[in-house]
Amino acid sequence: MNVSALSHSVASTDTKPDLLIMTNVTKSYHGAVAVNGVNFTLREGEVHALLGENGAGKSTLTKMMSGVTTPSSGEITLRGQPYAPTTPAEAREHGVVMVFQETSLVNSMTVAQNLYLGDEKAFNALRPLYISAQVFLSSLNFEVDPWAQAGTLGAAKKQMVEIARAVHHDARLIIFDEPTTALTPEEKEHFFALVRRLKAKGVSIIFISHALEEALDIADRITILRDGQHVITDDASKFDRASIIRHMVGRELSQQIYGGHQRKERPRGKTMLSVENLSMGKAVRNNSFSVYGGQITGLFGLIGSGRTETAKIISGVLKRNYFYGGTVRLEGKPVRYRVPRHSMLDGLIYVTEDRKLEGFFENMSIRENLEIGQLAARKRGGSVLRMSDARALYQQWKDRLNVRALSDASKVIELSGGNQQKVVIAKSLVQNPRVIIFDEPTRGVDVGAIAEIHQMINGLADAGMAVVVISSYLPEIQNLSDRILVMRSGRVVSEFASNASEEAIMFASVH
Repeated sequence: MNVSALSHSVASTDTKPDLLIMTNVTKSYHGAVAVNGVNFTLREGEVHALLGENGAGKSTLTKMMSGVTTPSSGEITLRGQPYAPTTPAEAREHGVVMVFQETSLVNSMTVAQNLYLGDEKAFNALRPLYISAQVFLSSLNFEVDPWAQAGTLGAAKKQMVEIARAVHHDARLIIFDEPTTALTPEEKEHFFALVRRLKAKGVSIIFISHALEEALDIADRITILRDGQHVITDDASKFDRASIIRHMVGRELSQQIYGGHQRKERPRGKTMLSVENLSMGKAVRNNSFSVYGGQITGLFGLIGSGRTETAKIISGVLKRNYFYGGTVRLEGKPVRYRVPRHSMLDGLIYVTEDRKLEGFFENMSIRENLEIGQLAARKRGGSVLRMSDARALYQQWKDRLNVRALSDASKVIELSGGNQQKVVIAKSLVQNPRVIIFDEPTRGVDVGAIAEIHQMINGLADAGMAVVVISSYLPEIQNLSDRILVMRSGRVVSEFASNASEEAIMFASVH
């Protein structure tokens, strides 16, 4: 179906005045069009969900609103006046603030200092500064220590500080880009309560999320983009999950994305990885389990259960206790890796949950990242790839994982979140692992890319590889896994078959 045939805006009986209007806005990078002639309207005091696949143009559109970039053509008005911010600071002066998916905190500063950054006069009296920050964070139901250094915080706490900073600036338009990906269910409830309070005060909110159920629940209206073009805008009550996906991808998408897919459990192959009494401080405590070839082992647990720490210890990112730290065996051989490269050379790869910080070189191209991945896997000899080999490597993985970029020269930081994740995965797979651990492989990824990543993960297990998938989203664990291990308080406490109920798995993760 043609995009233009779907495009329309539906008039609403809502009498709220328009706050921001974008008319025929286009943005091009290096001659490639990222947003093409989009019309968008945001009303005062509404929650407007902006949805679409990775690369659909959502982030580009909101970055033009928030002064991160400027339109190539088209017009923007704010409260009826021309609006053309050239920096985020200028947008903030007009009451427009964006909370990015990738946090922009100053890691060397404390939470309170980040919160009041831009109001440096407050730094002259530190005790009142921290008390004020404590009271403000508590009013938002965010349990964050204002004295903590931002760089020591986990992803969820950093996201809370970003959200709090936007609210503190008394913005009239707040753009939330994937604000809930790192939050626990309880923290999400506090966040949505905050959104409703802001809306009641007349604040307008743009909500970008791949969690479609959240958008349906919180939004007044929904706009869907595809391939940089406007597809549809309508009241949220007119949509359901299936219709959103259809508009996003232009076709019906298989129910295999999350749930509804029954398949035969793969047989258990050779024991590829065994962990016995693994321990590291209070995060991991006497943890024991095994991973088998030709299977996907799902590792589920709430935030703080020790899943990621376990994976990082196994792969050499973190160090287990020197005495009584347990044993890790790879194909029966005891191993203790000092750095990740040693585990990689043995065929064990950890694919990080934090793709921006740990997963790729952001200012390099896709091809350069893949070259580094392959060169790192060489045990000896050779520091460069022949140009023809590098091109072939790039084309092979670009096609295999359907990585979409504006041009072959695009830097990875310029790609959408889903395509960045595919680069991280490709950079790991070029190293020919036998055991691969995926940590949150689809966090911040759209439904189309989720289906592609799931297909790829299943293909690895079908080919005989031992695969571990760590995920906070239980439907993903249930859909992918042949067996499910549940962690709590730093160790595996239960094992389930792939057809176990959601209630049983959740109960094991809590009690």
